[in-house]
Amino acid sequence: MKGHFPLSSCAFFISALFASNSVFADTPVYSASENAIKIAQETIIVDGHIDVPYRVKEKWVDVTKATDGGDFDYPRAVAGGLNAPFMSIYVPASLDNSPESTQLAHELIDSVEAIVARASDKFAIAKSPSDVKAQFEKGLISLPMGMENGSPIQGDLKNLAAFYERGIRYITLAHSQANHISDSSYDLRRKWKGLSPFGKELVGEMNNIGIMLDISHVSDDAFYQVIELTKAPAIASHSSLRRFTPGFERNMDDDMIKKLGENGGVIMINFGSSFVSKEAGKWRSGLTAARKALVEKEGEDSPKLENFEENYRKEVPYPYSTLDEVLDHIDHVVKLIGVEHVGIGSDYDGVGDSLPIGLKDVASFPNLVQGLLDRGYSRTDIEKILSGNLLRVWQQVEDYAAAH
Repeated sequence: MKGHFPLSSCAFFISALFASNSVFADTPVYSASENAIKIAQETIIVDGHIDVPYRVKEKWVDVTKATDGGDFDYPRAVAGGLNAPFMSIYVPASLDNSPESTQLAHELIDSVEAIVARASDKFAIAKSPSDVKAQFEKGLISLPMGMENGSPIQGDLKNLAAFYERGIRYITLAHSQANHISDSSYDLRRKWKGLSPFGKELVGEMNNIGIMLDISHVSDDAFYQVIELTKAPAIASHSSLRRFTPGFERNMDDDMIKKLGENGGVIMINFGSSFVSKEAGKWRSGLTAARKALVEKEGEDSPKLENFEENYRKEVPYPYSTLDEVLDHIDHVVKLIGVEHVGIGSDYDGVGDSLPIGLKDVASFPNLVQGLLDRGYSRTDIEKILSGNLLRVWQQVEDYAAAH
């Protein structure tokens, strides 16, 4: 059996972790069976997007040990069976078009390397699917890396090569604003009407070097242009479905999902409640409107702005989504394009206090497995969702690069 803890220990940990779900009478309670825990422990689990590097930059903690806050640390990853989380090398859009973006990306890669250096008996850098598989056999947690925001490339393909050498294996082309590569789903100014000329060139270069194209965050036009240009499958490393969140362009609509399926790619479902349910999205819009109204009335120096979201939550409780709603997203992708094209991109440590009931941190993956079992998924299909689909795409991207 793969894994670090005896199944009985994991079962106790999971049961204790979610006993708190019963605090409110109308709050669903999720628990994982021995079988679900066993599957989680014996299967490689790839998470397409976890924001640990930026989290430890903002406030350093040693995630090789148990931590008080955040969504990820070693003991919880072990308990959940998570053994191949993509570390997000996230560069804010505020640093676009500056050397600082490239500098920060390298510093965040340094931080991942430091995690491994502090605990080489627990973690290892993974630069290929074969690394992930070999490290899994050794009982190590693999730390592959993906870059969130292509800004650090700075229009220079030498930077692309340097980041590949350091272990970057996917690049989210843009983030919250258009950059020199692509328009963003969040940016109403469609600077490039999709990809920039350099962005179109970059698609081919990423194919040739062996870096997965990540279309999370980009505009719809940019998505379709990537799919038209790429010679290898693409991924959405942490996106969910617009069908359940109407008007939220950051998620993918059914036509886009079908195109991604034709491309052979994978959509990796984001757990953040605003990605999962329209109610959470409406709450976020209400928060923004309330803050704007306060600023207009009292100015940016208003003391009421301190802890504004925390106080707003007391007045207007946050509508957390649930594990069942996350499973609805997975089900819909499967119905549209097949179980071979869906994966997990939780956005742990990246979506704040918005995680669904039943999926509050990386120890929760047995709950996800149990939910899939309850909905009739076979173990073979569960293994595809947990890692098989993403590892297939990653291998295909590697194979294309090796042939070119």
